[in-house]
Amino acid sequence: MITATAWAATVAAIVGLLALELLIDRRRTGPVSMRAAAIWSIVYLVIALGFGVVLGLSAGWDLGVEYLAGYAVEKSLSIDNLFVFLVIITTFAIPESQRPRLLTIGIVAALGIRVILIAAGAAMLEAFSFTFALFGAVLLLTSVHLLRHRGEQPDVTASPVVRRLRTVIPTPAGLALATMVGADAVFGLDSVPAVYGVSDEPFVVFGANAFALLGLRPLFFLVAGLVRRLVYLPLGMAAVLAFIGVKLILHTAHAELAAVPTISTPLSLAVIFALLGTATVASLARTRSQQMGSRPHSAGAPEAAG
Repeated sequence: MITATAWAATVAAIVGLLALELLIDRRRTGPVSMRAAAIWSIVYLVIALGFGVVLGLSAGWDLGVEYLAGYAVEKSLSIDNLFVFLVIITTFAIPESQRPRLLTIGIVAALGIRVILIAAGAAMLEAFSFTFALFGAVLLLTSVHLLRHRGEQPDVTASPVVRRLRTVIPTPAGLALATMVGADAVFGLDSVPAVYGVSDEPFVVFGANAFALLGLRPLFFLVAGLVRRLVYLPLGMAAVLAFIGVKLILHTAHAELAAVPTISTPLSLAVIFALLGTATVASLARTRSQQMGSRPHSAGAPEAAG
């Protein structure tokens, strides 16, 4: 049972972390260093995993495992967010000094959008028995979309909405922020059903989304140059979303017919880690082999002077 105190403490911790980031931004005089980005990425990972441990010890390990599975899904989806944010910031030529605050504001907006979507999802699950099947169908369609458009570079300037915004928002930073918020809304429509696929507890869904998003900002500066190396991540994410979609459809069918099997949360966690781990390792192996193959061959012994 998740108490009001647990909700209040979690929200207070998230607000405190965001306030700390904004304070650091105001005092920063230059771009974010790789060292600072690495430290903050580790800090957020430790906080996120620590939240799962505390949740497991206080509310039961069923919820703790659900949170870890949801966090793994949301964190991997946030890498996709990261790539789109990189394209947006590069397209609108945002200066290095403005990027940290822009990302922080974008994350705050994303959290607000996710809260609305999480509440809407909880209300739908309460009101309609077919909601899990609907979420499953959405995830299967998203999986197909990822497969069909893998490897494509998103063009954020091609959208009619962005072209319309150019006439209303005069600054590149404002236009980039508006585009990021729009992207956040689209990503939320995928990520919230995905995490509901591993837990129907709104507190777990919120925590997984919040801590994955909070770690996105330092991760941007740490691995922005490495994101393009994860060439098989879209395939891994497509497989994860398809797996969760099938799980949700089986869950709905099981409610009507007990003979239909269901997929347990521990098995879901194992499959999610296996799929994402395989995609990551395969991506790094491929890019490493490509780099080795592109190196110039060493020259032979110099010819003797005639």
